[in-house]
Amino acid sequence: MWDYSDKVKDHFLHPRNVGKMEDADAVGEVGSLACGDALRLYLKVEDERIVDAKFQTFGCGSAIASASALTEMVKGKTLDEALRITNRDIADYLGGLPKEKMHCSVMGREALEAAINNYRGIETPKAELEGEVVCECFGVTDRQIRRAIQENDLQTVEDVTHYTKAGGGCERCLPDIERILREVRGEMRRTKTEAEPKPRRLTNLQRIQLIQKVIDEEIRPGLQADGGDLDLVDVDGTTVYVRFRGMCVNCPSSQVTLQDGIEARLREMVDPEIRVVEA
Repeated sequence: MWDYSDKVKDHFLHPRNVGKMEDADAVGEVGSLACGDALRLYLKVEDERIVDAKFQTFGCGSAIASASALTEMVKGKTLDEALRITNRDIADYLGGLPKEKMHCSVMGREALEAAINNYRGIETPKAELEGEVVCECFGVTDRQIRRAIQENDLQTVEDVTHYTKAGGGCERCLPDIERILREVRGEMRRTKTEAEPKPRRLTNLQRIQLIQKVIDEEIRPGLQADGGDLDLVDVDGTTVYVRFRGMCVNCPSSQVTLQDGIEARLREMVDPEIRVVEA
């Protein structure tokens, strides 16, 4: 038995804004009775702002709750603000949905997009025209699967089924879903890698200034506390020449301090290629 939040139960038992809107400015319809779920969303729009919303749905309790929540969420929002609502936002508004029922929130988001497209005169392609049908049982296309993976960071084939219903029937499409999942996850990893900021290359002057700053602020105070000190003598590329002073000059642990303390800190803060040598 699935664990439903109190808010899901409330929106299922007492759904808001149910019924047909006769004077609707926009209508969005997704799903089909053949696939088990269908949702029709009506919007009343004034000056690009949604002033009222109603819905009719054929589906389970989660589908009713998701549609009810969506109508409450969009009221008062501009069309552009409403378009930024994701299926996760719908689920969060309800205090969460069982993962097996996340496809209900996806259906709500799709109906909202279809309704706004309808208002703006943009034709919303039918599901069967949006790419190649992968799951014949529920009429789910490869484009719908790819979008669900990308928007919800889906990790497994089971996740895809929960969010799209694809693979939830005869299961013959599971190998295709797994292939699409691998492809999209690979694309997402490559995109993330390309988006990561590349290390900033320091000029010689910037490197010297940063080395001196680390020595003055992070290394020298500790040495001075034990009666020692350190001077930066020279920097040749990634080789740093230093000279010990005070108690550090004859300290038997000076080489350990040089390698495990000074060099390690400069590699962390400045450049991992730095080598520290006693002048």
